[in-house]
Order: sequence, then C-alpha cells, then structure tokens
Amino acid sequence: MCGRSYCPILARYSAMANSASNIEDLEFTGSSPPSIFVGRYGYPNVFTGPLLLSSKENPAFYDSPDLWNNINIFDLISLRSSLIRGKFRANVHGSGGRMLDYVQELALSPSPAEIEAVFEKKPVGDLILDEDVQPMGPSVPLSDLKVYGARGDSSAEKVVYDTDLKAADGILKLYDHGISVYRVQRILSAGLLGSKKDRKLVPTRWAITTVDDTTSQALLEKIKDFPELSEYQLYKSDSMDNTYIILLMPGKWEYELVEAWYPGSTWNSFGSSVEIYSSYEGYNGRKSYAEIGGCYYAGRLAVAEALIKLRKQGKAIILREAREGYLLPVGVWHVRENVRQALRGNLQKFGTLNEALSAISAMSRVTLTEWVAHSKLLFELLHRTLLSDFAKRRRGFSSETP
Repeated sequence: MCGRSYCPILARYSAMANSASNIEDLEFTGSSPPSIFVGRYGYPNVFTGPLLLSSKENPAFYDSPDLWNNINIFDLISLRSSLIRGKFRANVHGSGGRMLDYVQELALSPSPAEIEAVFEKKPVGDLILDEDVQPMGPSVPLSDLKVYGARGDSSAEKVVYDTDLKAADGILKLYDHGISVYRVQRILSAGLLGSKKDRKLVPTRWAITTVDDTTSQALLEKIKDFPELSEYQLYKSDSMDNTYIILLMPGKWEYELVEAWYPGSTWNSFGSSVEIYSSYEGYNGRKSYAEIGGCYYAGRLAVAEALIKLRKQGKAIILREAREGYLLPVGVWHVRENVRQALRGNLQKFGTLNEALSAISAMSRVTLTEWVAHSKLLFELLHRTLLSDFAKRRRGFSSETP
C-alpha cells in the first residue's frame, strides 16, 4: 500500500522477533562487544546494564560504528537487534551493587568480554530505535551478572583512577590518548570520570552529545589560532539513502548543519513535501542546545577533526539529504562517521563561492534556492558577496566619471 518494495514495519518486527527467539532459557552465557546502556527515564534511579550477545564471532563489530561505512540499514538493524539489553535499576550516584561494578569494568575494557547472566524472565519488548543511540534488541531484567576478561588499558586506567580530575578534562585526556569517542562515551556513561564526589552514571544519550561537544570545543580553541582557508573545499558521501555534502570556506570559524527530510523518511514519514531544518553557530559558539539535536555536535566534531589535520580555520556547512530509504533512526554515529568519511574522500576545490554552489546544485536533489533559504550561513555569505560586488562596481563607475 505504501508503494515500497519492502515493508519497514515487518522489517522492524522481524528483527526484534529473531533476537528474542535466540534466548531459550533464563541462564545466559555469551559475550559483550563490550557495550553498556544507561537509560534516562526515572532519573536519578535509572535502568543500566550490558548489551549481551549470544554469538562469540567477532563481537567487537556489533558496537563499532567506525567500521560500518558500507553497511545498509537492514543489515545494521539485523546486526544490532542481536544485542539483548540486560538491565537492572541503579541510582546514578553509584548504588547498584556488584552488578554495577561489572558494568563499569565492561565500560573500561577496550576489547570484548565473556558474560554470564541470569534473567528474571525471557526478553520481551520492542527493538529500541533512537535518533541518538545505535539500535538495540529487546531488554530483559537481570537477577545476576558476572563479567570475565574485562580489563582496562593503562592509558584509560590512568585517567579513570585520577579522582581529582574533572569529567571534561578526563574526556579530553582520553581523546588525546587516541581512544575512540565511542569508548569515551561508555566510560563517561558508566560514571568513571570526574572528581570523586561528583562521579555519577550519565544516561547514554547525554554522554554521546557531551563527548562530541566537549572534544569539538577543545579542538576549536586550537583551530581559531590557525590561518584561514584560501579556497572553497567540497566533499560528499552517501550512505543508507542519505547524502552528506560538506563545504569548507575561507574566513573565521562558523558552522551550520542543514538537514532536508524527504516524505517517507524517518522524521517526515507522513509528509507530502521535503522538510528542512538547520542549526548554526558563529565564531563564539552557541549558548543554547542545537535545534537539530545530537547530530549537530556529531557533525561538528568530524569537521573540527578535519580542520585540525589541515591546520586551517574556516567556515563549514553540512548539507544532509535524508531520502525515502532512510526509514528508521540509527543514531548520531551516522552523521559523525559519514562526515568523517566524506572529509577523507575526494576533494573538489573552487576559487569562488558561486563555483562551489554550482557544484552543490549538480549533486543535490534539493534546489540551491531551498538550501540558501534555510541556511543562515549561505544566505549571509551570498548577500555579502553581492554587496561587495556592488561596491566594487560603484567604485569603478566613480573612477571613470569625469
């Protein structure tokens, strides 16, 4: 009836049902990628626990977004639905008993660990789909949990064991040591960062954005001391029926994410026209949370990382087209990794903004007029260009007038 060649409702139900059917009794033996989840409902008394996998074949891949560049949306849903979310109630200030200790060991581990668990009942419930967090299979209450082989590495342990270090400083030290943002998110979420009296569990959704925001802000402080770009640089990537176009431009730091959601896509399921949203910051940053949400900060981190490598500063805009095939949310990692992928790929260089915009027009289904109408950055740049050209013509006319 919807005209698609596949049914998103059945695809979602099938993934969830297959995941639950793999659990035949209440005693579980398996592994974890490693991965944990901390919920936010009922805060400060939240559900937390490990993500469990019955298969022991390459478990790390199940929670490694940096390796998912070529995966399609249905394979990702199938992959992630295999992860059962074990859960128990804990206070964010640390009262969770021995099971919470095991969760923290798991969060600190750089490699998969073996798990033994006892469920209170068989897994039930829906596949968890979220705009910020990677998909997960059904959840199940835990009555017991044991973790084997979860060991931290020295670079992470040194930061975690420093109970005088503020959480933000801990995030930056871990990132500077080359630890992936996904692992830093886990460590923060598990309540392993911050001064001793301030440590607490951080809901996974909040931890993701906190790490993206904190690390990108620190990078921007360095970027603002770099010389400005002298050209327009255009990049592009495609994944899961999304197109990401990134334009880096000469000038002082400014940043914007503009997203165009097609009818039938995740956040425009029943619309009849393309819906376009944007969030922007100037040289001095934002004072309020971005309207677009976590995707904004994930994209900003990827752009900041690229400018650090270039040792340049500039203006940056991400134009995202989410089309009909993007029918289920998979998490902000998709923005972060696709912008990273684009900025590592083929580069087109232009001498003027108009040349770069012409190239964007050729690679986008959204018209250039629509992009500009919804972009504070492009709108202002174009009008500055027009005013500059007008002023030059005026000066030229005046010099020729007797």
